[in-house]
Amino acid sequence: MNDPSLVLEKMAELDGQRLPFVSVTLVEAVGSTPQDVGAKMLVDSRGLVVGTVGGGRVERKAIDEGRSLLESPDAPRCRLVTWNLQTDVGMTCGGVVKLFFEAYQRRGWSVVLFGAGHVAQALVRLLLTLDCHITCIDPRREWLDRLPDSPRLQKRLETQPESVVDELADSAFVLCMTMGHRTDRPILERIFQRGRRFPYLGVIGSEAKRKVLLRELAEAGIDEATARQFECPIGLPLGSNEPAEIALSVAAQLVQQRDAAKTA
Repeated sequence: MNDPSLVLEKMAELDGQRLPFVSVTLVEAVGSTPQDVGAKMLVDSRGLVVGTVGGGRVERKAIDEGRSLLESPDAPRCRLVTWNLQTDVGMTCGGVVKLFFEAYQRRGWSVVLFGAGHVAQALVRLLLTLDCHITCIDPRREWLDRLPDSPRLQKRLETQPESVVDELADSAFVLCMTMGHRTDRPILERIFQRGRRFPYLGVIGSEAKRKVLLRELAEAGIDEATARQFECPIGLPLGSNEPAEIALSVAAQLVQQRDAAKTA
């Protein structure tokens, strides 16, 4: 079904909730094509949300194209494509379609927090005022429940938080803020064992904690050069040891690192 009013209503709903999605519009059709000019659909990270631009193979290709705009922070926000339905899509129809893709609320900056304790509580609230998407992972439901609800915050209850490492995007900024070094270390181990590299990897704590982590990572078979690839302590040298001020110093460092990466 391709009811323009339904598509526009859903578009306004997603945009109001600041959820990422892509609008796909059929702007030109030549020959035998499965939909008329003006057909529209919305795509999110999971696939088709509402509407249609033709169904079948052309729609599947358009969905994949839309998802690629959301998943790649370096992709353009808008894209105009021309597809021959036989040679580009593999259909028996002999037509040509031109589709316009436009991404909204794209998550160009992702911050992942392992831990939902006092500092993480303050940091999440501060980060929600910025243009980023946050994932907070913790085995304690009561601490996750204390976090505010937001479409830009994903709360994940995980008994083994390190298992999430394999799912993280390469562009994520990662922070270990768990209950202590014994619960931070398995996360670091998993990151280094999997050969993951993130633009920012930090662990809350002191220089003494860093030394303990480095020793234990070495005992786990992580080579020294790899094991040193994390920040600890984290945050800029400002403020006190109050959770809110620590959160402010960490957020400032994250923004600093984000902007430095853009100009590198």
